[in-house]
Amino acid sequence: MKKTIFIILIVTILFTSCSNDRPVDPFLVKKYNIGLLTDSTTVKDLDAVFSNDSVVKYVSGDEFAGTVNVIEIFDKNGKKLLDLSPKEALDSTSVISSVRINDERYRTEKNISTLSTFKDIKDNYKISKVDNLINTVVVSVNEINASFTIDKKELPSSLRFDMDATIDPIQIPEKAKIKYFMIHW
Repeated sequence: MKKTIFIILIVTILFTSCSNDRPVDPFLVKKYNIGLLTDSTTVKDLDAVFSNDSVVKYVSGDEFAGTVNVIEIFDKNGKKLLDLSPKEALDSTSVISSVRINDERYRTEKNISTLSTFKDIKDNYKISKVDNLINTVVVSVNEINASFTIDKKELPSSLRFDMDATIDPIQIPEKAKIKYFMIHW
């Protein structure tokens, strides 16, 4: 009897320890992380986080301007994956404040990607706000700190050229495609 309990205990420990060792999905977008990239990742850590990809850091011509330098991430084939914006320009200890997701392989836990439509967003998340910009409409979802950008070409002609118009989510066609989306930390 003691041997049976001991064997069951060992098997249980093995199963529980193995289930915690699942690899992180590098393309899964959550509220506080995108794969191994988290809201506390610093600029100096990016080479380690994206060890299989190319990290391109631009240095501005005028360091005194204090502008935020966008850091681009490319895969091995040269396809652009992400644009990262640090909180502080030219500071290797600065954390990333926003991530623009360009590649369709990145998706949220509810399977929203750049291949999704407005209907997919509406069906899976509560829309917090819609901003009317010059050439785009930005749909904000506070639940995951995300904003989805839709080209105004996807909207009815009556909404394309009026920047003062307040756009209600009901006015956005369900088939409108996502151009890209951003996560803000």
